[in-house]
Amino acid sequence: MNLNPVWLKSYPEGVPADIDTTQYRSLVALLEESFAKYADRPAYSFMGKDISYAQTDRESLALAAYLQSLRLNKGDRIAIMMPNVPQYPVAVAAILRAGFVVVNVNPLYTPRELEHQLKDSGAKAIVIVENFAATLEKCIAQTAVQHVVLASMGDRLGWFKGHLVNYVVRNIKKMVPAFNLPQAVRFNDALTRGKQMAFLRPELLAEDIAVLQYTGGTTGVSKGAVLLHRNLIANVLQSDAWNEPVMKRIPVGQQPTSVCALPLYHIFAFTVNMMLSMRSGGKTILIPNPRDLPAVLKELSKHTFHSFPAVNTLFNGLANHPDFNTVDWSNLKVSLGGGMAVTPNVAKLWLEKTGCPICEGYGLSETSPSASCNPTTSTEFTGTIGVPIPGTFMKLLDDEGHDVTTPGMAGEIAIKGPQVMAGYWQRPDETAKVMTVEGYFKSGDVGIVDERGYFKIVDRKKDMILVSGFNVYPNEVEEVASACPGVMECAAIGVPDEKTGEAVKLVVVRKDPALTDAQVIAYCRENMTGYKQPRVVEFRDELPKTPVGKILRRELRNKA
Repeated sequence: MNLNPVWLKSYPEGVPADIDTTQYRSLVALLEESFAKYADRPAYSFMGKDISYAQTDRESLALAAYLQSLRLNKGDRIAIMMPNVPQYPVAVAAILRAGFVVVNVNPLYTPRELEHQLKDSGAKAIVIVENFAATLEKCIAQTAVQHVVLASMGDRLGWFKGHLVNYVVRNIKKMVPAFNLPQAVRFNDALTRGKQMAFLRPELLAEDIAVLQYTGGTTGVSKGAVLLHRNLIANVLQSDAWNEPVMKRIPVGQQPTSVCALPLYHIFAFTVNMMLSMRSGGKTILIPNPRDLPAVLKELSKHTFHSFPAVNTLFNGLANHPDFNTVDWSNLKVSLGGGMAVTPNVAKLWLEKTGCPICEGYGLSETSPSASCNPTTSTEFTGTIGVPIPGTFMKLLDDEGHDVTTPGMAGEIAIKGPQVMAGYWQRPDETAKVMTVEGYFKSGDVGIVDERGYFKIVDRKKDMILVSGFNVYPNEVEEVASACPGVMECAAIGVPDEKTGEAVKLVVVRKDPALTDAQVIAYCRENMTGYKQPRVVEFRDELPKTPVGKILRRELRNKA
């Protein structure tokens, strides 16, 4: 391994080549240091209400004591199924402090998707917001979940405002479908009970599991990337060091403030928004629904903020919105693009409108997530994914797994560093497919690297489709769609889409000639969350296949 890689010359002044991951024994030690150090500061802002570090500390400790009273064992998995609400960070801190493992769940999952994740993780409890309780009701009997903590949108907003918000959500916006979960305990009741209970501090080590972050990997079967306490600590410290050259420009007396419009169940927001902000004593503005652009801009118009991690579609939607100029963007120090490729036209428009260039980074659930990034001091958009961040090594591999040494030649991007996962949850076979003997994780993305150590993605080795920063695996779409009455066989591919980067297209061979595209789409809508659903259905007499009968998705993509 080259211990003095070329990319170090591109590091901004003051950014170290490596970081000390041993300064915290666990993520809990990092959180508790911040709870004590920044007790009086606001940690989160939600719907006009600030929630302090001290309050987050007290509430998470009470919830931790309550969860321990359920007679769960250290290392047991607890799922969280919530949008960006203050109960989310409280639940994360509580689960970790109690010695359990966080299982992040997309709240928009269908019962089928939720059942798979709960069963695969073996989760014994779930903290869920009532808007999605009807989904849980449909599948809970098939899982190991025995305990449900049920939150409402207004729980932490005080008596009057909380009741008002809950009334609007339930009765006016009709966002809470009827459900029946007799075993559920209300979030606020769990806190009240927990305050009366003894909390037993577990012995936590850097090697203990902190989070199961579900991802499709290369096969499309959703599996949990096992992220240890030390993996997430490393990525928080790496991100902190990387952002330091611009974050130190924040005027004295202003609290570092970040916008959290990305969902916290996604590893990008989990680490780069929530955990990094906790470490630096920052305030996080929680945006519960980033699709409601007028509401996002209205909220941002009330704040001074310095950091904005987002995906290309969100940057694009905001920059083109008529209310964009109601927000003061002049304090923005870093606009961090991740999750999907940032397009040059969006980067150009964002820079023109805010004066803050989009700094594109790259990572995966398996790398906690950040692996590379453009220097935050960049004044222009590079169209690359930047250079490996401190303590990280990246290289290119050919199809045989050998290092690509020819300049300009493409290869699979492989990543090594303290943020790389321990493996896939209970899937040693899948782990073996992606980890090399030297400890490099094979990303499935094909890239090139220039003489300065800047990497650029040029293709994808796997058939994954990337919709607004979310991975969609053709196998899963095909499995669901092929069960639709009238479908004989099908293939899912990604096609370019102006708004989402890519969209899902389904090519179908019919068993029933009367089958319509609307019927196929309606069936998929019942069984898959929004971003996975096909936007286009094309009917054909046959699908292109190899001599052994494997569908050639690449051929369909090339034709598309």
